[in-house]
Amino acid sequence: MPYFDLSPTELEAYDPQISEPSDFDAFWNATIEESRLAGWEPRLTPVDSALRSVDVLDVSFAGFGGDPIKAWLLLPTGATEPLPAVVEYIGYGGGRGLPSERLAWSSAGYAHLIMDTRGQGSTWGAGGGTPDPHGTGAATNGYMTRGIQDPADYYYRRVFTDAVRAVDAIRALPEIDAARVAVTGGSQGGGIALAAGALSEGLVAVMPDVPFLCHFSRAVGLTDREPYQELVRYLSVHRNARERTFATLSYFDGVLMARRASAPGLFSVALMDFTCPPSTVYAAFNAFAHETKRIVAYEFNDHEGGGAHQWTQQAAFLAELGIQ
Repeated sequence: MPYFDLSPTELEAYDPQISEPSDFDAFWNATIEESRLAGWEPRLTPVDSALRSVDVLDVSFAGFGGDPIKAWLLLPTGATEPLPAVVEYIGYGGGRGLPSERLAWSSAGYAHLIMDTRGQGSTWGAGGGTPDPHGTGAATNGYMTRGIQDPADYYYRRVFTDAVRAVDAIRALPEIDAARVAVTGGSQGGGIALAAGALSEGLVAVMPDVPFLCHFSRAVGLTDREPYQELVRYLSVHRNARERTFATLSYFDGVLMARRASAPGLFSVALMDFTCPPSTVYAAFNAFAHETKRIVAYEFNDHEGGGAHQWTQQAAFLAELGIQ
């Protein structure tokens, strides 16, 4: 794998001017408020599993428009005080999987909510169970162009709202210390975490790992990998839709979300990442508004990034912030 993007020095300084819609904040404030009004109390069902050090609960909570969203909640067995929590979002095409697949956070003493991604969960992993009941107009295969004709109909409007409502849901539980909630995720999950960090109040940390959904205008011309190629294929057919497409995407760009961050941030980037090019990650990192931020660069890695090494960095970051 060759280096294909900017040099490390250029990446560290890369701060593109990305214009944002004048009604960006109004759009998202109205979206979140409407979904909160349509909400209902989270539903938790204990799961009889083979795990002995972790209690597993099957969760349903109200996402976008009150739609039911599935999640796993993993709690350290025997906890007697309200716990700090980590909400995790999943990479493109995956679902919440099985509870036994993600035990690190609960083993470290945190409550861990793993949100299913609506409509996904059938590309890799152990599956998901949350439908997306909303239709869209013309789209390519995948999720990137569903509803691309209008920000109000775009697929990620629903997903990003689900992410905020996942934070709301876990804060409502007596087992959780609502003042100590962090968000994380890799790839698509990292992009979703950036959105949750912008649109949720009072988080203690935002930890996007090799985040997707950042700096769309650069990504689609720089990489020939999926999922950004979904946008390329769409525009190769809808030849006159460029302006409308990127106007829609501007409401969902991780760089613009990063500008609204109000909690400390820990990023990771892989310098040989052809899926989420390094410059798109640095664009979000350099725009990240909170003064406490750090990025870990994996010089010789593709989109797998730091893997388990990055989880160790995240755990240490929360400990430095006193979130234990």
